[in-house]
Amino acid sequence: MKQLILGVIMSWWSAEVQAQALWTMQRCMQYAVLHNHEAKRAELELDNSQANKTAAVGRFLPEVGARIGAQYNFGRAIAPETNIYTDVSTFNNVYSLSASLPVFDGFSRLYALKAAKASVLMGHQAFRQKQNQTALAVLQAFVNVAYYEGTVRMAGEKVEETTLLVRQTRVLEEVGRKSAADVAQVESQQAEADYELTRQQNLLASALLELKKEMNYPLTDSLRLTINEVTARDRRDYGSLPTSRNLVPELLAAQYQMQASRHEWHQARAALYPSLSLSAGLNTTYFHTLHSDDGQSFRSQLKNNMGEYVGITLSIPLFNRLQTVTSIRKAKNNYRIACENYEQKQLELEKLSREAWQDWQGYLKQTEQMEHKVEADSLAYQLTRRQFEEGLSTAIDLHTTSSQLLKSKATLLQCRLMAIVKGYLIRYYRGEQIWE
Repeated sequence: MKQLILGVIMSWWSAEVQAQALWTMQRCMQYAVLHNHEAKRAELELDNSQANKTAAVGRFLPEVGARIGAQYNFGRAIAPETNIYTDVSTFNNVYSLSASLPVFDGFSRLYALKAAKASVLMGHQAFRQKQNQTALAVLQAFVNVAYYEGTVRMAGEKVEETTLLVRQTRVLEEVGRKSAADVAQVESQQAEADYELTRQQNLLASALLELKKEMNYPLTDSLRLTINEVTARDRRDYGSLPTSRNLVPELLAAQYQMQASRHEWHQARAALYPSLSLSAGLNTTYFHTLHSDDGQSFRSQLKNNMGEYVGITLSIPLFNRLQTVTSIRKAKNNYRIACENYEQKQLELEKLSREAWQDWQGYLKQTEQMEHKVEADSLAYQLTRRQFEEGLSTAIDLHTTSSQLLKSKATLLQCRLMAIVKGYLIRYYRGEQIWE
């Protein structure tokens, strides 16, 4: 009992430590990949594809079956020994063992196996695609949390500044350097800052809830994030425009789908050819008239009634109401559809990869420009505040420069975060595993 209680306490303590540990962006993506429902469904679908491949391999093996039957006859029936009607009660026992092996079926089994192998490869890529899509969704949700944490921090700083400014303005009013209207305007700015802080806090809570949902993380548990690595400027160089799009799981899945459809088309055409199969087996019977001591023993009847057979079957398709022709036509159309999907996917990835590259470069340039703008707006705000304290500017001028500075800081943070997101997209379009 003590060991059980100790185990429960240790489990609870380890879970509490895990909840209190800091979660990086990479750790959030790895957790989501392992616990996301869509990724789990893709893994189960991959297992179904592997099971289909095993079934396709099994079609090359012989089929073996055994049968045991027992029959009790009473009243008027046919006796198995004499094959004439009798009115006595009898017991009949049948044993049989059979085996069959297809020799030629127009290579239908071969094409089915190739299609199953292609489906397994497609399942692997579909699983990777779900993992990457999950990681990208968590990345976007994490970046949103990082952005709103930054805006909450900025709004908190704004509240502190306006609170201090209200105190200074009231002191200046007492000495006659500011009017009651100036105090009212500054207090209005303080109320606006409090409102903006509350709004940003609500947006942060919603973003954190969305992140937990994408991760499939318990919504009631705490999730402490570290965003230093995200808010820091991303200086990695991704080289030139990504050209390895053939390694993207999304495109590879479409390619393997095309291969599987081609093999299924060939498998459908195999129904036009004759099929040849071998069969062999043995059977024996036991017969006994009830309430009678006559007849052979069980062992002797099994030996004497034993029969073996070997057979070969040739099946030639002649006419099956156009079912084969229809199947071939549908399979061919499915193959052409898969080819069209593959070409369309290539074009889409080409466009998306170029967009990601251009956006990444654009956000890097915007980040540099916004850094200079934040410096200029910060200097303008400091000068305006100094002038306001000396009575050379109004509270409206101070509010305008303060709002402009806050907007510039938020835009700078957004540009930095979007540059990171686009950088991960570039890695994805290069075929890299972004969540590892």
